Amino acid sequence: MADLYLKALESERKSLWAACRLKGLPKGTPERLRIEALDAMISAHKGKAKK
Repeated sequence: MADLYLKALESERKSLWAACRLKGLPKGTPERLRIEALDAMISAHKGKAKK
């Protein structure tokens, strides 16, 4: 079964990362902080799924 929550998180992360690369945003900007938060949420969700 497809994990729609995980796909949504990964999709948001990919779009934010692309925008950051295009704009050349440095660390500490709200977009980069959101990417870090998404990484944490993705890893936590993957950890739950394995159990």
